[in-house]
Amino acid sequence: MIEIATSPATTTLAISGDLDLAERDQFPEIAARVVGLRRQLLVIDMCRVTFMDSTGAAFLISLADSGRRRGGATVLRGCDDRDLFVLEVCGALELFRIDSDHHCTPTPPRAG
Repeated sequence: MIEIATSPATTTLAISGDLDLAERDQFPEIAARVVGLRRQLLVIDMCRVTFMDSTGAAFLISLADSGRRRGGATVLRGCDDRDLFVLEVCGALELFRIDSDHHCTPTPPRAG
């Protein structure tokens, strides 16, 4: 699931679950909404991402590239090493600022 929140200067995407091929149908609509908001800073909260493949990476890359062309910046927060590796293999890590100071709030274990 991808939730969008805005402030006067920032758009924040909070992503939870898998960011992969199975979720790709929602990517064009989300990208259009983010671009349409025209904020200078895009923060992508990856704290609750459970898996990202190259399709998810391509989605993030397209968002960062769109923002960069408008003079904006894209920040990744809560990204684990596995996700950073996928972006590095794609040759796109330089498109992002990495928020290394952010500490994710632990998710309580599921009952059952």
